Amino acid sequence: MGVLDREAREAEEEWLLAPGATRSVGAGNRAREEQGDPWRTCFERDRDRILHSTAFRRLAGKTQVFIFPADHQRTRLTHALEVVQIANAIARACRLNVALTEAIALGHDCGHGPGGHASEEALSPFLPEGFDHAVWGADVTAAPLNLCAETLDGIRNHSWSRPSPATPEGEVVALADRIAYCAHDLEDAVHAQIVTSDELPPLVAEHCGTSRGSQLDAFVTDAVATTLSSGMVGISETMGEALESLRRFNYERIYLREASVDQSSAVVDLLRALVDHYVKHPSALPMRAELAPGDEETVRAAVGYVSGMTDRFACTKANELLGWLLPPWWEPRIP
Repeated sequence: MGVLDREAREAEEEWLLAPGATRSVGAGNRAREEQGDPWRTCFERDRDRILHSTAFRRLAGKTQVFIFPADHQRTRLTHALEVVQIANAIARACRLNVALTEAIALGHDCGHGPGGHASEEALSPFLPEGFDHAVWGADVTAAPLNLCAETLDGIRNHSWSRPSPATPEGEVVALADRIAYCAHDLEDAVHAQIVTSDELPPLVAEHCGTSRGSQLDAFVTDAVATTLSSGMVGISETMGEALESLRRFNYERIYLREASVDQSSAVVDLLRALVDHYVKHPSALPMRAELAPGDEETVRAAVGYVSGMTDRFACTKANELLGWLLPPWWEPRIP
């Protein structure tokens, strides 16, 4: 039995992958040149680096929808894992590069700050270009990992407000991300008794069902069929309307409800106060370089440090450094 090393697996890609899929051979361009791994393709190497990174582990302590989630509610980490599963299902069926798909999906939210999307509103005023978790994740958070250009492109452009990814694998992750959060955020809200599944728009219930399982099955099945028939990653017009209807329902009933808006406002105030503190007192930052209070480099360092915090660590620091009373949704738990 022959050894299935990197070169053998790269050779397999020529007949295993679809014509438009991303091949490992000819890819693997990194900011710092490296020798090829004897056993893993360049994208398998990226996937493993992200999986073992500190930034990925921290997602376990970062908000998906609910800060300090109760048992069974999603964190940013479990969201990423569900995106991996959905993207994998589509990529395998369409004969795309699964390792690249997994790498992008695992890394797509590593640039998120604490407190969910409110962190983008909180941190944007400190940077001329604003704070976009996708761009920050690719250009700053993932920089030490020296990932491939294709992986970074998928991370940088997974948000639908960004340009389309350059690879079909990146497009699959962008679609899987939206499918995942629409379905699982609804499920968490139902379990939290914020909404009920029978309140869903008729279009969603009719074409996708009312449970997470039926919704994922419907969207994945449609995505595979549409992608194979059209040659372009996407879903049918009917299912696209259903997905947008589900997303709109979530925004109106979950993300923009009064309690959620109040929580987001508290996150913005807390994170901005922390950045202001570190900008004025850069010696409190865990950096070895000398930083001057108030200069641009110090501001970026402060944003980088605060954006990497977990929800609980950010609240703890606000209490320790600023004397802030912990917000009402702060509930310390004994491990």
